[in-house]
Amino acid sequence: MELKGKKIGVALTGSFCTFEKTFQELQKLKDMGADLYPILSNASQTISCRFGTPEMYLEKIEAITGRKPILCIEGAEPIGPSGYLDILVILPCTGNTAAKLAGGITDTPVLMAAKAHLRNNKPLVISISTNDGLGMNMKNIGLLLNAKNIYFVPFGQDDYVKKPNSLVAHVDRLQPTLEHALENKQIQPVLQSYQSKD
Repeated sequence: MELKGKKIGVALTGSFCTFEKTFQELQKLKDMGADLYPILSNASQTISCRFGTPEMYLEKIEAITGRKPILCIEGAEPIGPSGYLDILVILPCTGNTAAKLAGGITDTPVLMAAKAHLRNNKPLVISISTNDGLGMNMKNIGLLLNAKNIYFVPFGQDDYVKKPNSLVAHVDRLQPTLEHALENKQIQPVLQSYQSKD
């Protein structure tokens, strides 16, 4: 399914090390004619780190999408009753956000956007990025993999030597994942290896 003209919610959470690749993929979606609606979690709009500052992220996401991002829970809630998104993707989706989503917690703009969007029986895509995906968060990922209308960008262990529990999505597979999800299909394979660290 073509993404041109599709209204795509893009929700960023605080896995800052993946933001550069995330912005590159969002620019590709914009260039192919997708209509992007940005949403930022509390962490992604307030935390400065070695990868950048909130001001940088806000400026970049607005430049790519042409829209000011949703920054509060009350701003995300209308996504449900208005139903204006065709699909929503959380990228990157931290382990914290995945755990809360699996537990039905709605305490950030991103989680409210996800809850509001899912009430319309439309696809939600998760681009996981968590250091405990094969640890404490494995059960939450399992719950989400089995949930109605939730789809995953293929993921794998990004550094099994130094971070054996870490899972990160292959964000370069975002476009085909969105295309499949719009047809209510999970792109396969879900588990894809990164280059060997041996």
